[in-house]
Amino acid sequence: MTNELDFFTQRGFGLTIGYGHRPAVLVIDMIRAFTNPDAMLGANLPVIFSTVSYDDVDLKDAGIWALKQRGVMNLRAGTAEVELDPRLHRMSSEGWLVKKYASCFFGTDLTSRLLSQGVDTLLIAGCTTSGCVRATAVDALQTGFRAMVIRECVGDRSKNAHDQSLFDLHAKYADVVGLGETCAYIENLHSPS
Repeated sequence: MTNELDFFTQRGFGLTIGYGHRPAVLVIDMIRAFTNPDAMLGANLPVIFSTVSYDDVDLKDAGIWALKQRGVMNLRAGTAEVELDPRLHRMSSEGWLVKKYASCFFGTDLTSRLLSQGVDTLLIAGCTTSGCVRATAVDALQTGFRAMVIRECVGDRSKNAHDQSLFDLHAKYADVVGLGETCAYIENLHSPS
C-alpha cells in the first residue's frame, strides 16, 4: 500500500480540498435494511437523511439495478426496511431524501436543497462506502460541493471494498477526514472570530 500511496502522491493525486464555510451533513441510507446485520443487505454499522425506496410492485422504479442484485427487492416503500435505523434520531427539521439509485444526487432534488441553503461542503456519513457513499461523493464533487467523507462514519459489508473506496475517494474525489477533525471544524464555525 505504501508504494501505491507514494505513486499516487508523486502523480499529484490525493490533494486536499479542505472544508468550506457552509456545510451540510448528509447521512446516507442508515436504514434498517443496511444496519441490521441479519438482513440480506445488512452490515454492522451504526448517522438531509436518505433512504432507498421503491413504490412499484414489480420494481420498475428500480430499473435494471434490480437485475444486478436481489437485495433491492427488500427496499419497498412502506416497509420497516426503508425506515431510519431506530438507534438514530431524526428531528422534524432535518430533511428526508428518497432515492432510487446509489447517488443521493441522481434523480433527486438534493442539489437544489443544498444550493438554496448556500451549502458548499458536504459532510458524508452512511452506508455503503463502496456504493452509495462513493457515488454520492463523486457526484458531490462533480456538482461543485466539497465532499468530505468522515472515515469513522462510513462502512461497508466488505472491509476490502471499504478500504479501497476510501483510498480511491481520497485520491480523486473527496477528502477522507477523521471524526475529531470534522467536529473541530464544526465547532470552529460557531466560535466567534
